[in-house]
Amino acid sequence: MIPTKALFPLQDADERSLELLLGALEENNLPGFDYIEFKRAAVALQRMDLDEATAYKSAFTTAATVGLSKEKLLESAKYYSNLIEQEQAQFEAALQSRREREVTAREREIARLKDQIERHRAEIARLQDELGRYLNDIERAEAARQSEEQKLARAQAAFDQTRQALLRSIEQDIERLHRYL
Repeated sequence: MIPTKALFPLQDADERSLELLLGALEENNLPGFDYIEFKRAAVALQRMDLDEATAYKSAFTTAATVGLSKEKLLESAKYYSNLIEQEQAQFEAALQSRREREVTAREREIARLKDQIERHRAEIARLQDELGRYLNDIERAEAARQSEEQKLARAQAAFDQTRQALLRSIEQDIERLHRYL
């Protein structure tokens, strides 16, 4: 059987995001012969040196014998597109939760430390050593916050790029289905 990843040969896809999205497709694969099975059949035929149009037509002819209509095929392709979009919402929620844990908590820590610094400025002579420690803590917390924000931004960009590439691939398949079937 052709692995799901081989069905969508995406250039410059973030590996983690692609695995997440393809895992969602596999976990939510509809029973019976639908878009995913059709795509596997078409790719298998193309690997046997059939041109794309012939591979699509042959795969559809086979699928039609088990009751798959063009409408059901397009419906299931749209189902998987919607599933990928739903994964984005879940990803956004997880990203926001992580941002709350990692970024916002550090921002609160920074604010707390700055407040302490302000209270101690009046006693600066006696508290000079303590003030230096807080300033160092702020620098580390800010560096950690900036680092985490950058990681989150890269994760967001990589996910969005991969999601868009996957959606384009499915849309191209839908156009091919319309064109060839």
